[in-house]
Amino acid sequence: MERQELETFLTLAEELHFGRTAERLVLSQARVSQTVKKLERKIGAPLFERTSRVVRMSPLGRQLYEDLAPLSREMDAAVARAKSAARGVDGELDVGFLGSGAGTLTAPILRLFRERCPGVEVRMRETQFHDPLGALRGGEVDLLFTCLPVAEPDLTVGPVVINEPRALAVPLGHPLAGRTSVSLEELAGETFFGVVNGAPAYWWDFHVPPRTPSGREIRRGQAVASFQELMTLVGTGQGISPVVASVEKYYARPDVTFVPLRDVEPAEVALIHRTAGVTARTEAFVRAVRDAVAANGGPAPF
Repeated sequence: MERQELETFLTLAEELHFGRTAERLVLSQARVSQTVKKLERKIGAPLFERTSRVVRMSPLGRQLYEDLAPLSREMDAAVARAKSAARGVDGELDVGFLGSGAGTLTAPILRLFRERCPGVEVRMRETQFHDPLGALRGGEVDLLFTCLPVAEPDLTVGPVVINEPRALAVPLGHPLAGRTSVSLEELAGETFFGVVNGAPAYWWDFHVPPRTPSGREIRRGQAVASFQELMTLVGTGQGISPVVASVEKYYARPDVTFVPLRDVEPAEVALIHRTAGVTARTEAFVRAVRDAVAANGGPAPF
């Protein structure tokens, strides 16, 4: 199997979408399709089941993925370690963050890392929730502070840096404004927001539930691409939205108020990195994060 065939097969197995696979590999969709067909001819049987609406792995494709994925990750990690050893720890490290990053732990983490690795320049880069993992997968950042859940086979999660309750952002004058708390069950009939394609469905559904605990639908309104866009729509009365409690601290607006939200799981923020992209710098940063969290007595409340 050629390297490009391996990368194309593994990426399509993870994405199950020819367009997203092409974007990740910087190839045309036609090239992705041709490469998969060529590999299937070599194997002698289909690896994917394709329809006009969906792409699924065949049983043979699933078995091949389970056999090859660990080997590919080990090979990528070995190459990364060799490159890292050749360059040493010094250099640049791009750290992405969604929202307020690691919150109150951000400064202690960076301070500890710079004390240990003074030859590394840390560059912080903001990401948006319409594609919360894209910058990490695309190599724009080396590590990423982002909200959980993240359940992706090519990404390593941890340590957790923030654990906080959630609240409901509502415009001033809304019937729920001024309440001491509100239950998610009360929100059937209200309008939440969708998200522009890019965020995993399970990720958005956790943060902006499509149903109440009893199963009643909560309508999804306009799709948004950034946090500022979401807050602007809330402030102008076009919907309401669950948010993490720290939003009131870091993103207060005069036209939006926040009500504690009951009966939903707390939100967590963790450090994420590519499993196959570990270097001496990323390992050093992970250790600094872990040690800063331990010195704090655990994840920050927000």
